[in-house]
Amino acid sequence: MAIIKPFKGVRPPQDLVEQVASRPYDVLNSAEAREEAKGNEKSLYHIIKPEIDFPVGTDEHDECVYQKAAENFQMFQDKGWLVQDDKENYYVYAQTMNGKTQYGLVVGAYVPDYMNGVIKKHELTRRDKEEDRMKHVRVNNANIEPVFFAYPDNATLDTIIAHYTAGKPVYDFIAPGDGFGHTFWIIDKQEDIDAITHEFAKMPALYIADGHHRSAAAALVGAEKAKQNPNHSGDEEYNYFMAVCFQASQLTVLDYNRVVKDLNGLTSEQFLDALRENFEVEDKGEAIYKPQHLHEFSLYLDGHWFALNAKQGTYDDHDPIGVLDVDISASPTCVQISASTS
Repeated sequence: MAIIKPFKGVRPPQDLVEQVASRPYDVLNSAEAREEAKGNEKSLYHIIKPEIDFPVGTDEHDECVYQKAAENFQMFQDKGWLVQDDKENYYVYAQTMNGKTQYGLVVGAYVPDYMNGVIKKHELTRRDKEEDRMKHVRVNNANIEPVFFAYPDNATLDTIIAHYTAGKPVYDFIAPGDGFGHTFWIIDKQEDIDAITHEFAKMPALYIADGHHRSAAAALVGAEKAKQNPNHSGDEEYNYFMAVCFQASQLTVLDYNRVVKDLNGLTSEQFLDALRENFEVEDKGEAIYKPQHLHEFSLYLDGHWFALNAKQGTYDDHDPIGVLDVDISASPTCVQISASTS
């Protein structure tokens, strides 16, 4: 069963949300964050990318940078740019991208669920990136950015979400940088809160869609705090971390693209011949071609698109990891063929 709980969100007033809103910390570098936050003291980048408040070239992992994040987070609250709700709620967050909208429930996810495998992972994490986000969680004593989960389709949750999204949202704006739409509602009726908690308790698992390092960091810090608290009961806020849970059928799987810088000494034809050892290779011409089904990849080479279909034996349909296309593309055979990639 998946354990979740409502929480008292810390969020901007309606009239400030567009000034506070930012893109996720890991989709842009320090210089880009500095440029996007220019002239805007209310930008969340001052908390999630606090190196922008230091001279150019300052190490983003310096302890003073993490401390600045905590100072800025407190300042945002002191100035009323971020305000905590009076009661525990769930929330609905809708994201519109390329004309498609997906609706997520913002919840407190349970740290032990991450530790015991109820929250499923599909990526390995790097310890240095975990530690970076752990420091950020520690100094702020908060999860500033959510992780994205997927959950199995659920008619009861659909009905609750539809009820709230039929009403006027608290926030509704289009971000100028990427054109994504962001809409937000508060689920505050106790019977709906209880129903959501109950429906999640029926689910055998939740799945991380995006945010493996943030999930790991939040869970590890929560576990740290539990060990450090001699009176730990399991009900403390540190036992939970912020997640937006999207219905699996609504998720859009984006392209996973990689650029091969050179062919490792092979000619184009030799490269394609090497691929034929593990893939059925078909020239699709000059028009853009995207994979049509599982275990198919597309390749752009010398002005032509090629369909690459993995041959039987190069993957394991009975292995939850080995069946993934990302695992096939990272196999030793593929790495040997395209030894120089980025």
